[in-house]
Amino acid sequence: MRVVLAEDSLLLREGLVRLLGEAGAEVVDAVGDGDALVRSVAEHRPDVAIVDVRMPPTFTDEGLRAALAARSAVPGTGVLVLSQYVEESYAGDLLADGAGGVGYLLKDRVSALADLSDALERVASGGTVLDPEVVAQLFARRRRDPLETLTAREREVLGLMAEGRTNVAIARVLVVTQGAVEKHISSILTKLDLPPSDDDHRRVLAVLAWLRTEH
Repeated sequence: MRVVLAEDSLLLREGLVRLLGEAGAEVVDAVGDGDALVRSVAEHRPDVAIVDVRMPPTFTDEGLRAALAARSAVPGTGVLVLSQYVEESYAGDLLADGAGGVGYLLKDRVSALADLSDALERVASGGTVLDPEVVAQLFARRRRDPLETLTAREREVLGLMAEGRTNVAIARVLVVTQGAVEKHISSILTKLDLPPSDDDHRRVLAVLAWLRTEH
């Protein structure tokens, strides 16, 4: 798998290059700002672009804006946001643009090399990978928190849905039947006023679309 990395911290960038290599990825370029990311993606056409959120010059949301620009220049490029922050501006646009695989992970919650490797594989294959904490923080920023209507088990299922897990995978993780998972998902979608769907990626996008809708 070919990867372009955008990280402004030199030390962290070099560390990630080594880590990604151990995860089975070939880092074809590593850059320090958003503009360089867009140029590199256009030149190298990687399977996945990995990008931090806050980059020069203002250290606000340059990484997300660069990721959107890169996907516009090279449609279908997978994007994995790897950051310390959950940045709401532009995140919804990136996560719900339907232009290919996408992921959003928090740096301090990537605890195992296997998790990073799995996330890369899923994003490269067009899937969606979201840290449950990202979803939780986006929900928490809304004026009305719909998670209050979900049971503890439904919250667990929603978190696994947001990671891009299939019903079979969710059942395996929670050690329940696939039928039980289907009932939980049906209840979740009903409580969140979301249309039901058997497509795992579309279910995640539906959750994200709800997050972006003002109530």
